[in-house]
Amino acid sequence: MPLRTPLCDRLGVAYPIVGFTPSEQVAAAISRAGGLGVLGCVRYNDAAELDAALDWMDANAGGRPYGVDVVMPAKVPAEGSQLDLGQLIPAGHREFVDLTLLRLGVPPLPADERARDGVLGWLHSVARAHVDVALRHPVALIANALGSPPDDVIASAHDRGIAVAALAGKAEHAVRHVARGVDIVVAQGYEAGGHTGEIASMVLVPEVVDAVGGEVPVLAAGGIGSGRQVVAALALGAAGVWMGSLWLTTQEYALGSGVPALRDALLAATSSDTVRSRIYSGKPARLLKNKWTQAWDEPGAPEPLPMPLQNLLVSEAHQRLMESGDPEVIPMPVGQIVGRMNSVRPVAQVMADLLAESAETLARLGLR
Repeated sequence: MPLRTPLCDRLGVAYPIVGFTPSEQVAAAISRAGGLGVLGCVRYNDAAELDAALDWMDANAGGRPYGVDVVMPAKVPAEGSQLDLGQLIPAGHREFVDLTLLRLGVPPLPADERARDGVLGWLHSVARAHVDVALRHPVALIANALGSPPDDVIASAHDRGIAVAALAGKAEHAVRHVARGVDIVVAQGYEAGGHTGEIASMVLVPEVVDAVGGEVPVLAAGGIGSGRQVVAALALGAAGVWMGSLWLTTQEYALGSGVPALRDALLAATSSDTVRSRIYSGKPARLLKNKWTQAWDEPGAPEPLPMPLQNLLVSEAHQRLMESGDPEVIPMPVGQIVGRMNSVRPVAQVMADLLAESAETLARLGLR
């Protein structure tokens, strides 16, 4: 009997496994394997670029449902143009970044390669454009990484039969999400990669389930990378799991990223080799711990800037670090589950292994 919960019928998937990824190749493969692939939109500065990626998803997800993830605050912030925002970055911060790159031996970009803009997907206006693009595609889910999206976004999604999910790091956040009309709450624990709160999954998930589980499905996120952990999440009351880090060492992601040093850094890392810091985007996020993150902890290092200024500050640095070929400086968000990510497998094999171990665990517990 396959692993199944009521969430499967809600989303039209075979298994209650939702996979977040910045790669359309991985997202499509997750959906084809019976889960729900969710494409992270924040890296798409241009709406047309995201539109093309979703066109590709439409053609390559095997007719299976998929979702998108945006970064949009519920309250519309005041924001200027990229030029205006760039002028808010202190000269001392720019000098620190330049000197750190020099000290770490990170080469400049090749003469024929243009420095990419900062990830403007952190801006409300760009995230709203992402939603507008997504609504033109047959997405099954719009998830928001910064809590509840604005009311009109929720209403527009519901008008099209699209479910809305929001991440929560506390039970009180989950209660507010549901009150605003969110359909699915993702309880993301401290162990998770990327933006995450301060409460561990073992504590957070049952708190969120007790608070809102009678009204909406709850997905468990953070520290989930095996079938045993999937079953544990269900035992805590979750209707399914939200997994992000585990897909970073899949064959599809490796082919899409084209960065061997990233693969090497992830495969070598243990569960102790991450750090929660504001240096990536301006908000607390869990990253690979390495020479780059350590530089920001040294005496005299500046305090990270608020979102989105921090990402604009380090955008070119991230590009140079990623292309440096040095696994010891790769700037990559990843969760503590990285210690289990010690082989490169296709998405379909990862999913098959998750399901097989889930079945074995349920059988061992006498539940199947």
